[in-house]
Amino acid sequence: MRTEQQHLGDAAEDLVAARLTGLGWTVLARNLRVGRGELDIVAVDPGPPPALVVVEVRWRADRSHGLPEETLDWRKRRQLRRGGAALLDLSVLDGRALPRLPLRFDLVVVEPPTSGSSVRQVRHHRYVVEG
Repeated sequence: MRTEQQHLGDAAEDLVAARLTGLGWTVLARNLRVGRGELDIVAVDPGPPPALVVVEVRWRADRSHGLPEETLDWRKRRQLRRGGAALLDLSVLDGRALPRLPLRFDLVVVEPPTSGSSVRQVRHHRYVVEG
């Protein structure tokens, strides 16, 4: 049984995946289990320069506990680096050859609409973790 919070997180990931696809990216996997961790979205950014991108999606219902960006602490960055290394060890992903491109880590945050708007706020930060 999934909680309401998990459903909201899933909706945020759906929104991000759709936006990336709309920008010409190819989403290769979502919620990919690698090693002991999970990667939210694995995609190819056509560039330039083209890159294999691990996208961490963070969402918040409000800012009472700070910005969503502030939740990407050193522990999560370490988990992402480890997950990225495990990803690169794969030669095949869902039956397809994994593209051999430089690896990049991005963060995309989703927040509810501001007052007077119906559009959720989305911010995309590139290169948030050093490989």
